[in-house]
Amino acid sequence: MNRPTDPRRILFITGMSGAGKKTALKTFEDMGWETVDNLPLSLLDRLLASSPPEGSIDGDRPLAIGMDSRTRDFDCGRIVHKVQTMRDEGRDTAIIFLDATSVELARRYSETRSRHPLAQDRPVEDGILYERGLLAPLREASDLVIETTDRTTNDLQSLLRLKFGDKDRGGTTLTVMSFAFSRGVPRDADLMFDMRFLRNPHWIPELKPKTGLDSDVAAYIMGDPIYAEATKRIEELILLLLPRYESEGKSYVTIAIGCTGGKHRSVHFADHLATRLRDEGFSPTLRHRDLTHRQSDVQESTVPGVGKMTVGS
Repeated sequence: MNRPTDPRRILFITGMSGAGKKTALKTFEDMGWETVDNLPLSLLDRLLASSPPEGSIDGDRPLAIGMDSRTRDFDCGRIVHKVQTMRDEGRDTAIIFLDATSVELARRYSETRSRHPLAQDRPVEDGILYERGLLAPLREASDLVIETTDRTTNDLQSLLRLKFGDKDRGGTTLTVMSFAFSRGVPRDADLMFDMRFLRNPHWIPELKPKTGLDSDVAAYIMGDPIYAEATKRIEELILLLLPRYESEGKSYVTIAIGCTGGKHRSVHFADHLATRLRDEGFSPTLRHRDLTHRQSDVQESTVPGVGKMTVGS
């Protein structure tokens, strides 16, 4: 029976050296799994008995454990026995074995000029042959064997996401944020759009104290002659790119919308964009980074009748 701290699912990731174990573990990590690499089998019980990591709820975060011939006290028979014992105890446990042809593994080692862990002073082919015999019982006992011979890194990542991704969680966490260029661009932005080409409510006395969330400010911004065409093209570009980001396995995408003060134009369009994305089936988180900061006139880049300023622009 599972204890409160047990992860809801445990996968042992193993296989031939050079077949993609590190890529697999990184993919599981990106999907929100807890990952541990080269854990000695003797420490497994201690790991499962420890408190769950930050971000877990009652130990529900799944766990992927990497083990191969480089792991201390590695023993195929003990691993198979341990997995069966865990299953008998009611744990959802499985073994994934990553494999590739010996020719392909030799090519990969040659290409990276790396030494095979089991052939430090011998030809790499010797190490591959010895490891294949060593791991044969584990391959035979595996629940899933993944051949990576003809797969790229992206292919392997996509396969693992398809088979083990949390369908309810979704592939990409999407954030839409507004910001002020006068306070610096956000470092984590993947896509950034500059709204300073739109007319600025800052210079309208009755609109200045308001924000882009107010209807009269929104109406003023939307009244710009170029607004409809420009925003349409931006939205179309974003809707074109987001599925590609997800298919490439990008876990987080941040769309940053900027204007000078981060209060009017960027706030309005970020709010508008988030609504459009929800209508298209996405679930963005909306954030207004600089909305509550006080903005001075000198930080605005364009003053009617004065021209462009350099301070804070």
